Amino acid sequence: MTSSIRGYLSMFRTRATTLASLATVGVLLLSACDGNDTNDAGASASSSASGAGDLSFQNGTARQNNAPAQTGDFAPDAAPPAAAKKPVARKWVQLSAGRAGQLDPVVVNGAGFTLYRFDEDTADPSKSNCSGQCATTWPPYLVARGGTVFLDGIDKSAIGFIERDGALQVTIGGWPVYLFNKDTKAGDTNGQGVGGTWFGVTPDGEKAGGGQPADDADQSGADAGADVDPEASPAGSATLFQGANFADPSQGVAGPGCRNVRFSGSIQVSGALKIWDGPNCTGNVKVVSGNVQDLSAIGFATVKSVRFLG
Repeated sequence: MTSSIRGYLSMFRTRATTLASLATVGVLLLSACDGNDTNDAGASASSSASGAGDLSFQNGTARQNNAPAQTGDFAPDAAPPAAAKKPVARKWVQLSAGRAGQLDPVVVNGAGFTLYRFDEDTADPSKSNCSGQCATTWPPYLVARGGTVFLDGIDKSAIGFIERDGALQVTIGGWPVYLFNKDTKAGDTNGQGVGGTWFGVTPDGEKAGGGQPADDADQSGADAGADVDPEASPAGSATLFQGANFADPSQGVAGPGCRNVRFSGSIQVSGALKIWDGPNCTGNVKVVSGNVQDLSAIGFATVKSVRFLG
């Protein structure tokens, strides 16, 4: 009788041990499937586009890391005026916390060109709303899949990417970033304040300069979708037409300063001036230079005030 009891106890211990082992295996399997593998967390946090995980990140500038000459931001076709002709996916990009003009801090690329953000985009989720002619004036800042990102004073956690033109557009603080085709040399900030929606981007994705236009942007800016000559002289007077294609009735107006008007057709002007859709130079604003045959074609149904930049 005693030996039988001992046999049952031994059998019970064996089965209990087996069940405990199976439970342990089950816990391990569940842990492996819950998606919380810490080895992958960094890649998913630093990327907002499929394929971005193929990019490599290096601290320091491109030159410090011996990046090949005539490639990446150093390539001739990567400069803003050249990039405006067709999308350029760079082999590498450099993001530096620096200074350009009166903007400090502002993010510049490896060639020293200012990077901009657009108020009509969204940062959460990251989405670009600049395409067509807009993307010609404001070339998206692209890096090729499998490329390299050099970080110079920029926190990697602020950098992300969205898919675009077969490559990856850089985002900073969630905001897609761009170059400006009127910036022709390192340090230019001609895009600051353009259309009241374009601003240099800070290392954390905010608007550089507190969201204020640069001094030179007041006379040489362009609106978000138009190709306006930044070297146009400030206008001192203009003729405003109620109909498109300069159809009467018309009204002459002269500067300096802000003038309240009301017209919705076309404008003849020699030089550059600003137009607003609100009185007393308030509301939405655009900079125009030269004659405009149809104001509705540039998104202005009615103009209620103008400012002569001279």
